[in-house]
Amino acid sequence: MEKGSIQIYYGEGRGKSSAALGNAIRGAGDGKNAYVVQFMKGQLNSEFLKRLEPEVKVFRFERCAEGFDAMSEEEKQEQKMNIQNGLNFVKKTLVTGECDFLVLDEVLGLVEEGMATIEQIVEILRAKSLYTEVILTGRNCPKEIFDMADSVLNIVPEKTE
Repeated sequence: MEKGSIQIYYGEGRGKSSAALGNAIRGAGDGKNAYVVQFMKGQLNSEFLKRLEPEVKVFRFERCAEGFDAMSEEEKQEQKMNIQNGLNFVKKTLVTGECDFLVLDEVLGLVEEGMATIEQIVEILRAKSLYTEVILTGRNCPKEIFDMADSVLNIVPEKTE
């Protein structure tokens, strides 16, 4: 069995989630059990992604239609509880070795928004088995998480319309 790694796709450019999802699909095509856990996606229609099941399982724990920026403080606190449930699910998944390939889409944004701490994310990554492949996405990457990664890609737009 091949040793798993931690990869990070971060930056201001578009395509981080798409690249991570593409890798999950490739992993599933290679016979790996692939999970995608999405955070802070707002109105994103996850129904299309559900078509990838059972090869790629998609999980979302937030229960809101609007984007995070449009929420009241009360709604943000409710979402924080949902997000914490999602992070607990991720840790359980890694501890039990439930999947071979795990995408944590926009997980890096949780730290920026105060929905999770760097320490929580680091603890989750430490729970990874030797053979699990993990990809994290988000706009910014804290140094502590950057240092844990085997591969880091900074997605930067070079030309926009």
